[in-house]
Amino acid sequence: MVKERMKLLESSQISDNKLTSTIAKFDWQLIGQVLVMKMAVLILGGLSYQIFLNLPLNEIGDWLSIWNRWDTPRYLNLAQYGYQTTGEDRVNIAFYPLFPWLIRLGTLFTQNYLLSALIVSGIAAIAAAILLEKLVRLDFSKNLARYTVWFFLIFPTSYFLHIAYTESLFLALTFGCLLSARRERWALAGILGAFASMTRINGTILLPTLLVEAGHQYWITKRFDKRWLWIGFVPLGFGIYLLCNFFVTGNPFGFLTHQHEFWHKSGALPWSGIKSTIARLWEASPTYRQMVGIQELFFIGLGLAGTIWSWLRLRPAYSVWMTGNWLLFTSTSFILSVPRYTLVLFPLYILFACQAQNRFWFTVINVWSLLFFSLFVSLFAQGKWAF
Repeated sequence: MVKERMKLLESSQISDNKLTSTIAKFDWQLIGQVLVMKMAVLILGGLSYQIFLNLPLNEIGDWLSIWNRWDTPRYLNLAQYGYQTTGEDRVNIAFYPLFPWLIRLGTLFTQNYLLSALIVSGIAAIAAAILLEKLVRLDFSKNLARYTVWFFLIFPTSYFLHIAYTESLFLALTFGCLLSARRERWALAGILGAFASMTRINGTILLPTLLVEAGHQYWITKRFDKRWLWIGFVPLGFGIYLLCNFFVTGNPFGFLTHQHEFWHKSGALPWSGIKSTIARLWEASPTYRQMVGIQELFFIGLGLAGTIWSWLRLRPAYSVWMTGNWLLFTSTSFILSVPRYTLVLFPLYILFACQAQNRFWFTVINVWSLLFFSLFVSLFAQGKWAF
């Protein structure tokens, strides 16, 4: 077992050394890919807005303002005013604090909350792409890692990486946390995990994920590593969020009340929420039937298929991540936004990359991703529901 452990460490070191000479070039390639996708989102959204709504966008500020929709105004409001106890904005307690705090920090340089939010998400998107490539390289070839990042960047709801939402920040922190754990930098893993759990509720799933990773490493080495205790830092981020709830509402779980009041959400068994989603297939409105019925069900099925595959092919920790997130998405009385939430299920992109070795599936995955990516970007830019 010790020899096997030494081989794993040597293999990791060799991989890092081989990448050292080319990593700068490859990182710049990734940065270029992310920036191209960001420009594609902004341009496609702006053109869709003008063509379909027949309204002009005369200045750069106009091109950016069309993305200030749905959850974005709430993050900007939090950045500017913080959590509030009365009025319509009291429901903002349902949103986690790290992203708004970073937006506010960014305004020290930009003097503009929306621009600051877009810069934060843009930097985080670049970091997420680079860290995902490094993470996948620990188990697969460089070529497959590149395909994984490509499918991540063109995933139908990946446009959320480029606008003022938490997806890019959360994924950058998550990938950094998992990469640190795989490289046995447990202090960094615990700290990044805490920041992730201060960004979104999904961050708490890093706790069982890291525990399973530590258990996997123990199974290989048969040695206890006291640095695993850093895993205990992960829930601290969620604890900070609960403190925010307590100071604002007097109840550390006050967000649950507002989620039920405003979004009609409460905990339920997965099949209960899925059953209600199936019922939407018979709604009279074709738009509602498609976007809140068919697309939700498709991504629920895609996430479930990816979860099953991960248990068969990937590390146990990744499977726990998939399972925990899928249950989190579906264990609610009113399932909504699963296509967006599915973006965090990164083993799906590894699955796509593996399947893409076959030319037929390479074509299918690319066409499906890019077509629905374009459709959803167009809808969102027009102010229509796109998760």
